[in-house]
Amino acid sequence: MSSSSRGPGAGARRRRTRCRRCRACVRTECGDCHFCRDMKKFGGPGRMKQSCLLRQCTAPVLPHTAVCLLCGEAGKEDTVEGEEEKFGLSLMECTICNEIVHPGCLKMGKAEGVINAEIPNCWECPRCTQEGRTSKLPSPQDSGEGPGRRRADNGEEGASLGSGWKLTEEPPLPPPPPRRKGPLPAGPPPEDVPGPPKRKEREAGNEPPTPRKKKPKPPLASAEGPAVPSPSPQREKLERFKRMCQLLERVPDTSSSSSDSDSDSDSSGTSLSEDEAPGEARNGRRPARGSSGEKENRGGRRAVRPGSGGPLLSWPLGPAPPPRPPQLERHVVRPPPRSPEPDTLPLAAGSDHPLPRAAWLRVFQHLGPRELCVCMRVCRTWSRWCYDKRLWPRMDLSRRKSLTPPMLSGVVRRQPRALDLSWTGVSKKQLMWLLNRLQGLQELVLSGCSWLSVSALGSAPLPALRLLDLRWIEDVKDSQLRELLLPPPDTKPGQTESRGRLQGVAELRLAGLELTDASLRLLLRHAPQLSALDLSHCAHVGDPSVHLLTAPTSPLRETLVHLNLAGCHRLTDHCLPLFRRCPRLRRLDLRSCRQLSPEACARLAAAGPPGPFRCPEEKLLLKDS
Repeated sequence: MSSSSRGPGAGARRRRTRCRRCRACVRTECGDCHFCRDMKKFGGPGRMKQSCLLRQCTAPVLPHTAVCLLCGEAGKEDTVEGEEEKFGLSLMECTICNEIVHPGCLKMGKAEGVINAEIPNCWECPRCTQEGRTSKLPSPQDSGEGPGRRRADNGEEGASLGSGWKLTEEPPLPPPPPRRKGPLPAGPPPEDVPGPPKRKEREAGNEPPTPRKKKPKPPLASAEGPAVPSPSPQREKLERFKRMCQLLERVPDTSSSSSDSDSDSDSSGTSLSEDEAPGEARNGRRPARGSSGEKENRGGRRAVRPGSGGPLLSWPLGPAPPPRPPQLERHVVRPPPRSPEPDTLPLAAGSDHPLPRAAWLRVFQHLGPRELCVCMRVCRTWSRWCYDKRLWPRMDLSRRKSLTPPMLSGVVRRQPRALDLSWTGVSKKQLMWLLNRLQGLQELVLSGCSWLSVSALGSAPLPALRLLDLRWIEDVKDSQLRELLLPPPDTKPGQTESRGRLQGVAELRLAGLELTDASLRLLLRHAPQLSALDLSHCAHVGDPSVHLLTAPTSPLRETLVHLNLAGCHRLTDHCLPLFRRCPRLRRLDLRSCRQLSPEACARLAAAGPPGPFRCPEEKLLLKDS
């Protein structure tokens, strides 16, 4: 029963996205398939807009906009640790009714659903199972009862091909008879092989015309072996699917093609089928028309007519040409993009407002986010104008418990330069989705988030990032910072200088992290352009750390302008003369450092790096630019 017959509650099937982890997703384009040849990078017109055949994802995941049908929330499996809790909070899509729900929202046990082990977040929901919509799988008595019964491609329950296919094992066809080498003897065909009626006899009226009623095709007969039964429709589907898989893997299909050609030709092409024209062999090669004698057909075979009225006998002159791969279905061309924004504001009277779009944008720039949202409700033209990224230089989503898909889509549509996600429940999947679509992002604030979410920075390109705030992130060790600071793993071999992910960052805030000297060495190497560094309340920062920052080999020695070391209790008076090595230092915050004396800070302020400092507060050194 299809999902359309379910009535209200049945959902449309959501288009899945790449997993970005399987072997097909991480490989490059082949450059040979018809999708690659259509790409502009390979010289094509770029009309199909399809990925390479070898890059078809084997485990597609649900899109980021997918939410539970019952509670309206996204997947929250990253917030728990146990397997049962992860399953209850993860989104599952039913292959029968296409509904996406949390298993925990159904208030049903895991044992009542059938989980698809091949595709992530895919199952047959308990409701469809109870209504008897599981005809694609054996009964529980056949496959065994147990919590979370899974469908696996191991021959026990059949291989699942999408939501409506299932590969079944058919009895193998008998092997074809061996081919004869050399020409066949001239003579009439064997008696057990029904030959086609002669054309001249039909025209003369000696033989009644063949009725046009559709008859079941008889099994192929051979002069050397028994009749071979015709394959079943399921077997034909299975063979077609195997050939398609071998085509995608770029492996030539030798077994099926050879068996088909052997069984079709039947030892030398003497077998004919009822639905073929007279004189046409089963393999699709038609001999040339003409008088008796020797003719050469298109397939490279030589046809000989042994006698008047006899059938055509053929034998190969050389190796047979390879079988042509099946032609894949051409995809439709995507529609053109949206029309450009209007330059004028149409009025109800039919005329246009005298102010152009540029003047309206200057007016909108004096409004805040709340006022802009009100203006977007006035008319469709204002709504499109208010999405201009010049009106949204900074977006603040801090202190929100959860971020919904409409929020994320709104952020991407506005393309802000600064984004504040501090102390939010953003997940790793959501953050990765955002960063891949905000290539112009310059400031990113993630203070107070979990490292599980912040780890998305390790795989997201941030070419324009200048400020990164990672203050008070939980459970951050040297290994996590190493993953963040080191260059991406896909760096091309042979490069002498590998650029890190924070190569262009000018301001870095790492307050409250368990930062050690090993992480500082990586920071000096892979973030050499820092002008502002916040290491306040880092428990492991001491005098050796200051020596690393101000050493002659440190690139930050010449670039540091603002340095915050407030609350670093391991600092002593011995490290204060080291700050004189930084000539561009304008702000030095040493407040709440218990082992630093006010007198030593006053002496540093009086001498200072070139020029004295002023102290508006105790242990806070400022210098006017």
